[in-house]
Amino acid sequence: MVFFVTGGSRGIGAAIVLEAVKAGHDVAFTYRGGADAAKSVEEQARALAPERKVKSYQLDVKSSADVERVADQVLDDFDTVHVVVPNAGININNLVVRMTDEEWNDVIATNLTGAFYIARQFLSTMIGNRFGRIIFVSSLGAGGVSGQANYSASKAGLIGLSNAIAKEYGNRGITSNVVSPGFFDTDMTREGMSESNKDFWLKHCPQKRIARPEEMGGIVTFLASEKASFINGQVIGVNGGLDWAP
Repeated sequence: MVFFVTGGSRGIGAAIVLEAVKAGHDVAFTYRGGADAAKSVEEQARALAPERKVKSYQLDVKSSADVERVADQVLDDFDTVHVVVPNAGININNLVVRMTDEEWNDVIATNLTGAFYIARQFLSTMIGNRFGRIIFVSSLGAGGVSGQANYSASKAGLIGLSNAIAKEYGNRGITSNVVSPGFFDTDMTREGMSESNKDFWLKHCPQKRIARPEEMGGIVTFLASEKASFINGQVIGVNGGLDWAP
């Protein structure tokens, strides 16, 4: 199968790319900045599975025109796409009373609207194939996190979006599900998560540790597989047993 992963140059996205390659799939992935990081992921993927095709594309998912352009290029390069993982996301922390329009709009546009653009763009290909897997990456933060109203709203919105797609296109051989990670060791959490929230996680998570990005890859590849063909419109928590945050 062919995977398309946004935000695949680092963190959870990179781990999904590499796990998909190890599982025998070809992968197209995107990055917004950091071309060097994207090239590094390509090199790691080729080292893991030299026979697989892996290619990166620069993309800002906030632009529907850019999404259309990159999707057309991917379909030219790979002929089709079977699995779409809209993973690209950002976080800009602030209290609601202090949050600017820009801080709100940038996060919603990237995390939610961008995911919608990606899913919409590839649905016609999936309908034509009578097969497709859309796997959104939400967050424990979908339940609300202090100082992250924009992020929480965007991640909660993905669940509603996924459920609507599941109901609209389940009869076309297409499933839509959400993976909802807790605290993973990524650039975003290292830079954007407060020390108090990190301490809370380590104290209250039953497994008493932070998750590794590669622990997401196996779940995504399973949801993409035929074995998961009757899992549709679901939210899969990947949180070590802690499903809320202060």
